[in-house]
Amino acid sequence: MLLSYWEVILRLGLAVVFGGAIGFERESQNLPAGFRTHILVCVGAALIMMVSAYGFTGPLAETVDRSRIAASVVTGIGFLGAGTILRQRGSIRGLTTAASIWVVSAIGLAVGIGFYFPAVLTTLVVLVSLLVLGRLDRLLISSYRVKRLTVSIPDRPGLMREITAIFTELKINIRKIEFDQVPASRLDSEDEPLEIEFTLVVPLNFDQNQLFLRLAILEEVNRVCWQGEVVPVNLYFGPTVSA
Repeated sequence: MLLSYWEVILRLGLAVVFGGAIGFERESQNLPAGFRTHILVCVGAALIMMVSAYGFTGPLAETVDRSRIAASVVTGIGFLGAGTILRQRGSIRGLTTAASIWVVSAIGLAVGIGFYFPAVLTTLVVLVSLLVLGRLDRLLISSYRVKRLTVSIPDRPGLMREITAIFTELKINIRKIEFDQVPASRLDSEDEPLEIEFTLVVPLNFDQNQLFLRLAILEEVNRVCWQGEVVPVNLYFGPTVSA
């Protein structure tokens, strides 16, 4: 079965609308993959799906595995999504944008095969997740569970892994990591240590003193700041440390 010109225009037009709606939200957040990227991904996925479903006729149709052509979209989109992660030096960002690119490709595949209602419903779900749930996350969760931890450490292989192992032990999730070089004169050290700022999501029953005690075990940790306040890691910690 071949598609009419109007059906092709309809499906590609819907791909532009659905992909553009999600891309516009990403563009409004000044994220690397925005309006045009999401449109291109959605339109490309829709076209590939139409070629896969309707592009082969005659004897060729019986020998071609149509599902493999559509499945290549899922594989290929991973490389594009990976490009939105770790875009900024020393900053882990872009996971949500990478996920939105992936789901936009799925929407494009649905439009390409003619599954209009699932495509519309998925687009609405994605927009609600990005617009509404994002605000709820910032209002209800980030206000009391997201904390900033800054540590100054020497640039030694393996030390970063030891710090992240402490986070794992305490069930702390890392939302973002930013690196900066600290002048040696600031810490009375011959080397220039790294200053690493972690944006952390802590459990509801989190005791920050447990974190400080474990960081104090690491002798190479030169300086610790919690929520902008310097923490004396060379002492035992009491209840006076502010959350």
